Amino acid sequence: MFEKTMSIFSENVESLIQSGKPDLKKAEDGISLCIKILSKLQKQVDKDDFENTQAEIEFFKNIKPLPMSYLIYFTEVRSCELKLPKVGNSHKVRYLEKEVKKINRFFSENNSFVNYMEQNHNYLDPQFFSRSGKMDFSFSPTINYYQNPEFSTSHDMLWSKVQALYRYIHYIREKLELIQPGSSGDFRERQPNLLLWSGSKTSLVEVIYGLYLKGDINHGTADLKTLISAFEDFFNIKLDNYHKTYSEMRARKDPRSKYLHQIAAKLEAKMRQDDEK
Repeated sequence: MFEKTMSIFSENVESLIQSGKPDLKKAEDGISLCIKILSKLQKQVDKDDFENTQAEIEFFKNIKPLPMSYLIYFTEVRSCELKLPKVGNSHKVRYLEKEVKKINRFFSENNSFVNYMEQNHNYLDPQFFSRSGKMDFSFSPTINYYQNPEFSTSHDMLWSKVQALYRYIHYIREKLELIQPGSSGDFRERQPNLLLWSGSKTSLVEVIYGLYLKGDINHGTADLKTLISAFEDFFNIKLDNYHKTYSEMRARKDPRSKYLHQIAAKLEAKMRQDDEK
């Protein structure tokens, strides 16, 4: 019912993020794009509703939160771009550090719900993600971005904001690095970099694209740029021009996903070896 609409949205938002436009222009265009898609989804729901409660839960847990989270993200970016001090790097860094504190406070206040979602629980889904669920939970959302009682549940907005702030964290870190290189490491606890990627960068990009397309991270809502940034942090590596790397992978002879094939072959061989013991 929603597959084509969401596929087009994902392509458009990824294209916007990679467009090279100034951040403020990206945010403004992104807000318009998200409002347009949310309006379209709402009309579809108003017209056809859902076959059953499970379909309703699927929509409010995994479909609507994608454009909703981007709307919140682009709204936060736009606000930051407009409020960020124009002069003085120290003033800019101080403002961004305050934004980080707000994010940390949000996650602390909603820790129970975040843990529920990140552990892939579903026992409260009928209450959280169906419109018949109660609206008075102790950690219910207090957000007013785009809310309509017939198009919202008690927690779909909160789940959208969680995902939005994950993206916003990366935006702030990149902003800090541009203003004052090295400052983005001041607001996050970092363990020693004990894990280093010793394979080729192309192989790592292949793994990341595979994970992105499989959709098993953040319920498929994590965008490609966020995943790239996460792996760069984890392995202390820089993956420049990953779109170009993907184009080079497409130009290979079969199997084009040769590194993933090699991983699968290694695992199969190991399991056969253990079976024979």
